[in-house]
Amino acid sequence: MIQKKICMLGSFAVGKTSLIARFVHSIFHDRYLTTVGVKIDRKDVSLDEQQIRLIVWDLHGDDEYQRVHMSYLRGASGYFLVADGTRKSTLDQAVSLQHSAQGCLGPVPFILLLNKCDLTDEWEIQEEDLENLAAQGWQIRQTSAKTGEDVDRAFHALTQLMLKGDRVSAGK
Repeated sequence: MIQKKICMLGSFAVGKTSLIARFVHSIFHDRYLTTVGVKIDRKDVSLDEQQIRLIVWDLHGDDEYQRVHMSYLRGASGYFLVADGTRKSTLDQAVSLQHSAQGCLGPVPFILLLNKCDLTDEWEIQEEDLENLAAQGWQIRQTSAKTGEDVDRAFHALTQLMLKGDRVSAGK
């Protein structure tokens, strides 16, 4: 079985823990629980007739009071940047985290998750913000940990990107 480490990066309260709970356990809790340090979950998936064990690292939120320790990223095959569509500042933070993660990991696959798509009428993030990132090659998905919208597909998409990277590396 192939093992892949995935890290969840983003500001506090963007829904990283909730996205993981939705993906790993198919549940959602309304109450907010702050992640302290790192929490690790795993889920086995089957993709392209391969069994893959995803080890998902839920890293504490990055904000003005605490920074993500880049050492947590070591060994990651890919990562999600998570932003809350109702808070524009979380997208700015995700962009900053992407630069840090790329500096630490190099060019590993990542996907930006705009979480809370069940609240699009409250969104502060504009379409032009997303178009600019997409023009730079960013993959962007709109998710809802609450409803489950696009959560499983996002994890499978990142897994495919990581496996594709393995095939490219093996062909060198």
